[in-house]
Amino acid sequence: MSFEHLDVLIIGAGLSGVGAACHLKRLCPSRRFAILEGREAMGGTWDLFRYPGIRSDSDMYTLGYNFKPWSDPQAIADGPSIRRYIQETAAEHGVDRLIRYRHRVIEANWCSASATWQLLVQRGEEGELLRMSCQFLMMCTGYYRYEAGYTPEFAGREDYQGVFIHPQLWPEGFDYSGKRVLVIGSGATAVTLVPALAERAAQVTMLQRSPSYVINLPQRDGLSNALRRVLPETWVYRLARGRNVTLQLAFYKLAKRFPSLVRRILLGLVRRQLGDRVDLRHFSPRYKPWDQRVCAVPDGDLFRVLRQGKAQVVTAEIESFTTQGVRLKGGEELAADVIVSATGLQLQLFGGIAVQVDGVPFEAPKSMGYRGIMLRDLPNLAVVMGYTNASWTLKADLSSEYFCRLINHLDTIGMRQVTPRDSTGSVHPEPFLDLQSGYIERASHLLPAQGDRVPWKLHQNYLLDLALLRYGKLEDDYLEFSTPREEAQAELA
Repeated sequence: MSFEHLDVLIIGAGLSGVGAACHLKRLCPSRRFAILEGREAMGGTWDLFRYPGIRSDSDMYTLGYNFKPWSDPQAIADGPSIRRYIQETAAEHGVDRLIRYRHRVIEANWCSASATWQLLVQRGEEGELLRMSCQFLMMCTGYYRYEAGYTPEFAGREDYQGVFIHPQLWPEGFDYSGKRVLVIGSGATAVTLVPALAERAAQVTMLQRSPSYVINLPQRDGLSNALRRVLPETWVYRLARGRNVTLQLAFYKLAKRFPSLVRRILLGLVRRQLGDRVDLRHFSPRYKPWDQRVCAVPDGDLFRVLRQGKAQVVTAEIESFTTQGVRLKGGEELAADVIVSATGLQLQLFGGIAVQVDGVPFEAPKSMGYRGIMLRDLPNLAVVMGYTNASWTLKADLSSEYFCRLINHLDTIGMRQVTPRDSTGSVHPEPFLDLQSGYIERASHLLPAQGDRVPWKLHQNYLLDLALLRYGKLEDDYLEFSTPREEAQAELA
């Protein structure tokens, strides 16, 4: 079995992994590293998801990297455009040559004696096993299972004679022209699918158990596109990014402080789009704004197909599937040639990798997040994830930059290992994510906690994180810097 040691290994070549590699190359130029990607292509989510209409639910001025301007006129971009953006970034910074495809990490074990991560990796279609080690490990695996999405247990599903699809595994080249399509769900995937499917399907029905908040956003940023005529691209990007970060944060804070006011505003905007054509109860959630994510509708495409009668919304619970569609609990039957289960994701930490510390399985639910980047008692490892109330990449960029600072600081002080510790046990745990979304509640038992105070508390605030992670001090009462005794003795000898 072959063996290789590198300074840093990045797991995942998606939006986060490519970004982490670019930061690492810029901030830690002497470090040798590679990106291990289990699939055969880079792009992560934006390569995996191929369902009709796939797009970002955030503007690209904030979803884009902080070091590479987004220059496309469309601020809310489709999946292929985002995939090209990731590929261009990787090529421009030379990190595309550092990606090792079809390298699936099976287990990662921290060895305290050598202060290294020992990885078991499965390579290629044959599943050849190889060993790799590194001093630092960056988990850029996202937060959900790539193999399958979440589908509830529908009674009678085996009786259905039509086509049943989960969007995460959309069949290549699937033709739904002229068919009756039923989309089960009300989240971001459903509101993306419905207008896209309505362009070719005979009829599209969005069946939701409960509504979500939706907001109409312009697909193009008129001001930024105008400024491009007179300002350099980088200036335009910075201005738009700063403006949108501020607006996103202000909207979130307003929703949390005055939920009733924000609810009236959101429902009022929907009423302006639909008038009397659609019952507003289909867009009136029982929860408060930002208890779950607010869904973006670019250029009102969902509202447009509803006004045109190409699509409809039904709010009801499913009693069972039938041979021709589904029967609702009220007795009504909805016929469909195709049923799309846009029912969410299955959360998964570390991309399914079995993480251990000196051969003992690491139990993430018993741990606690440190600055939303590291985990208590887990040395030299970063989990690069994004915000739930803003664009993913805002936090991913800051997380990668912070971890690079830590790597350099270890060099400066002559240490090999950094580990978040709570030696006093005085930090009280709280739920890791302040959202009531189904996919988060289903996986709450798998997630670590957050703490009730800095630096264990998860802020979900880019401006505050920017100050703390990019400019704040690195050493505090909770980070333990050390060098293994065996290694220290070997160096003295």
